[in-house]
This record gives sequence, structure tokens and C-alpha cells, in this order.
Amino acid sequence: MPKKEDPAFDIGFYESILRREPRYSDVIEILGGLYTKVGRIADGLRMDRRLVKLEPKNATAHYNLACSLALSKRRADALRSLRQAVSLGYEDYDWMSQDPDLEGLKTAPEFKLLLKKLQPKS
Repeated sequence: MPKKEDPAFDIGFYESILRREPRYSDVIEILGGLYTKVGRIADGLRMDRRLVKLEPKNATAHYNLACSLALSKRRADALRSLRQAVSLGYEDYDWMSQDPDLEGLKTAPEFKLLLKKLQPKS
């Protein structure tokens, strides 16, 4: 029988690891995603900010922060973080163009420009 997902169990597990290892960046990233998945947007945002502080050159961390900011209706901050992600090397055009977390940004001219930068050249 396949294992059922239990986000509450996973969250508790990773929180216990983070209490022992507060700078464990992989766990911070996982927790950010789990919190967002269960609707704990503010907690996800807190983890994403923490990860960006620990790894300021991590393009994916900035991308995830942009997603959390967009979900928090902080459009200007989200676009700034997304711009940073792209400048650090984020390049997944397909995902960024259809990521539901960024839905609130998709009408912004700056979002369209960032997507254009990533667009496949072929």
C-alpha cells in the first residue's frame, strides 16, 4: 500500500531538525515549500527570507521568495526578488511562465520582460 502524504508529520519532523541545526539550508527550503503547500504563507515567507539571508547568491532561493511574496500580495517585492533570481541565473522559462504562485504578477510588464529574457532563443 502506498504511503499517504502527511504534511503535518513532515513539518514536525523538519522543524525538529531545524531546532537542532538552525542553519540547515536544505531543511529551511523544504519547510518553506511545506508551509506554503498547507497554506501557511507567512511561515513559508519567513523560511524563504531566512534561506536568502543564508544563501544570497542562490537563484532558486530568490525565486521561492518571489513566489511567497506574490502569494502575500506584495507585488513590487515579488518582482524585485524575481528579477534577482533571474540575474543570479534562474532560467526555467516553462515553470516561471505557468507557476500558479506567480499568478498575481503575470499582468505586470516587468514580469513579461523577465519571461522574455528567459524565453528559448530557438
